[in-house]
Amino acid sequence: MRRRQFITLLGGAATAWPLAASAQQPAMPVIGFLDTRSPDAVAGRLRAFRQGLRDTGYVERESVAIEYRWAENQLNRLPELAAELVRYPVAAIVTTSSVSALAAKAATTKIPIVFLTAADPVKDGLVASLNRPGGNLTGINFVTAELTAKRLELLRELVPAADRVAVLVNPANVPTTDATLRDVASAARAIGLRVQVFNASTSREIDATFATFARERPDAVFVGIDQFLVSRRAQLVNLASRHALPATFPDREFPEIGGLMSYGASIPDAYRQIGIYISRVLKGTKPADLPVAQASKFELVINAQTARMLDLTVPDKLLALADEVIE
Repeated sequence: MRRRQFITLLGGAATAWPLAASAQQPAMPVIGFLDTRSPDAVAGRLRAFRQGLRDTGYVERESVAIEYRWAENQLNRLPELAAELVRYPVAAIVTTSSVSALAAKAATTKIPIVFLTAADPVKDGLVASLNRPGGNLTGINFVTAELTAKRLELLRELVPAADRVAVLVNPANVPTTDATLRDVASAARAIGLRVQVFNASTSREIDATFATFARERPDAVFVGIDQFLVSRRAQLVNLASRHALPATFPDREFPEIGGLMSYGASIPDAYRQIGIYISRVLKGTKPADLPVAQASKFELVINAQTARMLDLTVPDKLLALADEVIE
C-alpha cells in the first residue's frame, strides 16, 4: 500500500471512531410538559418538579430534556399543543390539570402520561380506577370531597357568623369546577351554609364578580381550586381586602401575599411527586402498573394580620392546627 493511501485510510478511521462512539451512547430522554398557564406563573412549582426528577437520578439538560408547551390560559390551545408534543416525539408527557390531561389523552394512546389533577380522574375518564389505572395514564390526585368540606368547616370556625358564602369558580375548567360545585353543595348542607355560585374565566369577570359582592355582601368567599384563579391570586387577594371580605383560598400562595386563609394540598410536594412518577415511567414502569397517588401533605395557613384587619379573632383551636400563622 502506498504511503499516501495509508495516511488517508488512517485519517478516515480516526474520524469514524468518535462518530461510532457517539452513536452507541443512549439518546437523552425527552419529557413533554403541558400546562394551561405561562412559565412565570409556575416558577416555584417547576423547581419542585425538577427536584423530584433529581431525587430519582434525572437532571434537566444533563440526563433528561424537557419540551415545554404553555397555553397562556387559552384552554382551546391545549389539543394542538398536545399534538405538537406527540409529533416531536417525546418519551412521556406531564400534565398539570384535568383539562390538559384530557387533551393529552385525546392526542395519544401510546405515549405515557403522568397527570396532576384536582378532580376525580376516574369520573373524568382519565383512568379506569385509582389502583389499576389501565391505559397510558397515571398521576397524582390532590383534592377530595373531604378536603372541600374541611375548607368550609375551617371558614365557618374563623367566621362563625357566616351564613351566605359566595363560591367563585372558573367555568372553563369543566372537570375541576364540576367536582368543586358538587362537593361544596353537599358540604354546605351538612353545616347549614347557604352558597351562591359565581363564575369567572377572565380578569375582567373577576372584577365584575367582586363588584357584585360589594352590592350583595356575602358573609365570606370560597375560591375554588383552579389554575387560572391561582394565576390571578394577587387580583383576588387585593379585591377581597378592598371589599373587606373574609375569603378562603386553595393554597398557601394566597395568604403569603395577604389572603386570609388557605387549606389544601402542598402544591410543591405534589409537583415533586410528579417528578418522581415521571422518572419511574422513563425507567420502564408502565402507567397501567402505577396506582394514582393521593396527595398526602396538607397545609393550613392563616394570615393573622389580615384577620385583624377584618376584625376577626382567630380561635386558639385554629392557631394550634395551623401549619403556619403569618403575622
